[in-house]
Amino acid sequence: MENATLSFCFNFTMFLNIGHYRYPAFVFCLLLYGFTVFANLVIVMIISLDSSLHEPMYIFIAVLSINSVFGSTGFFPRFLMDLLSDSHLISRPSCFTQIFVIYSCASNEMTILGIMAYDRYVAVCHPLDYHRKMTSKTVYILTVFALLYPAGNLTVTLFMVVRIPLCGNNIQKMYCASWNIVKLSCVTAVNNILAMLGAIAMAFLPLTFILYTYLRIVVVCCKNSSEVGEKVLHSCLPHVVSFVIYSVTSFSDTVLSRQNLEEINPLVAVILSLEFVVIPPVLNPIMYGLKLPEIRKHIFRILRFKPKSKKKSCRSSTETAVIM
Repeated sequence: MENATLSFCFNFTMFLNIGHYRYPAFVFCLLLYGFTVFANLVIVMIISLDSSLHEPMYIFIAVLSINSVFGSTGFFPRFLMDLLSDSHLISRPSCFTQIFVIYSCASNEMTILGIMAYDRYVAVCHPLDYHRKMTSKTVYILTVFALLYPAGNLTVTLFMVVRIPLCGNNIQKMYCASWNIVKLSCVTAVNNILAMLGAIAMAFLPLTFILYTYLRIVVVCCKNSSEVGEKVLHSCLPHVVSFVIYSVTSFSDTVLSRQNLEEINPLVAVILSLEFVVIPPVLNPIMYGLKLPEIRKHIFRILRFKPKSKKKSCRSSTETAVIM
């Protein structure tokens, strides 16, 4: 304990000295941030303004897009400042605020994907009961739970992290992360266990639920006709892709945080560090905008491009619930 130092700032150590290339990098990241915010807000606007899209699946997509804007805003402004600065210090309050925003966004995404998986499960496995089970009240309760559960869990975790004594202030990352701060602790063994328990609580339960629901959906698809199964899988494809993207980037971030970065190529370390906070918010609106026909139709209308209309056909109850 005597070696513990009271530091009011943390220092990011992963920023590379790229000289004048920092300016093109700044412009590229600024455009990426602008696209992320714009694309997600377009999805939210389309769903909000069209009453025909006020269905559970689309409401959850809108919540996911709002969450992406929230997380991107917690990362990009500070990151853009650091790109143009020679000093990469951040105060403790700002650091813990950034941790809360970025990791609550990441945890929110997992729980939102969880309730989206439940929505698809009810639509596919219980199509006749879909409108009875997925009422407005149910959607509201699930949405509130998806946002409050990670926030409460993360608040407890941060409360413990803030109180631990630190023996350093160098964060081997380009943004604040709770695990990197735990690694600076003077009582590592205890806090490693606490951090691991917090990570399991935030990720393992939603992950298990998502895998279970999609397994049940696959079983139903195998039992139905190939045409129905194809439409079901097409409806679920954006959710599955979002889940895979989130899982891969989260796994990369977790593995990177537990590696000795001095043994890794600096450029590779930077890419693996950034993909967790950049890729999901960028790709989610692209996936939902291009793969779901109702949203795609409105995007084409905004762009004044009329896609070819398809002949209407009769649908079974399962198909109707899947499209909703």
